[in-house]
Amino acid sequence: MQAILFREHGGPEQLYLGEAEKPTPSSHEVLVKVKATALNRADTLQREGKYPPPPGASPIIGLEMSGIIEAVGEEVTEWKVGDKVCALLAGGGYAEFVTIHSQCLIPIPEGFDFEKATAIPEVFLTAYQAIFYLSKLQKGESILIHAGASGVGTAAIQLAKSLGAKQIIVTASAGKHQICRDLGADFTIDYKTQNFEEEVAKITEGKGVDVIIDFLAAPYFQKNINSLNFDGRMVMLALMGGWKVEELILANILRKRLHIMGSTLRARTLDYKIGLTKDFSDYALPKFESGELQPVIDSVYDWSEVADAHRLMESNVNSGKIVLKVS
Repeated sequence: MQAILFREHGGPEQLYLGEAEKPTPSSHEVLVKVKATALNRADTLQREGKYPPPPGASPIIGLEMSGIIEAVGEEVTEWKVGDKVCALLAGGGYAEFVTIHSQCLIPIPEGFDFEKATAIPEVFLTAYQAIFYLSKLQKGESILIHAGASGVGTAAIQLAKSLGAKQIIVTASAGKHQICRDLGADFTIDYKTQNFEEEVAKITEGKGVDVIIDFLAAPYFQKNINSLNFDGRMVMLALMGGWKVEELILANILRKRLHIMGSTLRARTLDYKIGLTKDFSDYALPKFESGELQPVIDSVYDWSEVADAHRLMESNVNSGKIVLKVS
């Protein structure tokens, strides 16, 4: 089969369309003919040699896909050849074919094409896990979502709104504020020109927010702690700003009874991913079909243009997902 490979670890120029061995499904798996995949930060890190796939996962880049089931394992009963599906992957999305456990599949919502469907799994499952499983955001609570116009950010805004969050506050560059407001954000903060800690204090009248979803880590850590309400919860999903905090005042963690959590999805157990996929599908699929939830797509590239797509992601100018059509 054809797949996007890389010559050596490095920049986008290392990516090329080459040949790889076609996978064979086990008894509990299905083989999917991939129609579209989408970019994630982990893809660029894997390309650079900074985020290797977990043991047993495909070495091919790509954490999500949409496509058509081509074959099913002998013990698979809930799916059939020809079904249209999308899914989160541990790897292998940048390829013509991929295998996946049958219980990790999500049916493509009614009316969605493959490009739109492939923009669902990674960002919405990540945001769902952070909001429902980890922070346990409740109706009437407030939430601060950093990188609000990112893929996970746009998903988190919509999920928080669907839950009935009282105040949805996001940080994003000024040019991305409108898309965040259109999705349901109540307040937008320009992280380039405003101090988000000061702005959150103004918005919440000094109380702070109940939940923070963060991707920046080190440079935001102290301000995040200061911006949480009593019994506040912070979920860290990435280390984009750095992993080492030079100086930290811990008093508010104790005084405010704060909960600080970190999580990734890629290395989670199969049972965890199966449970998460089911819970998410039960909650979200009706909302996708009604239009209450929508994946946000910035741009669509043919997979032969994968290097340009990676350059766009690394420029940080996109709002929402960057999608690759698999020829």
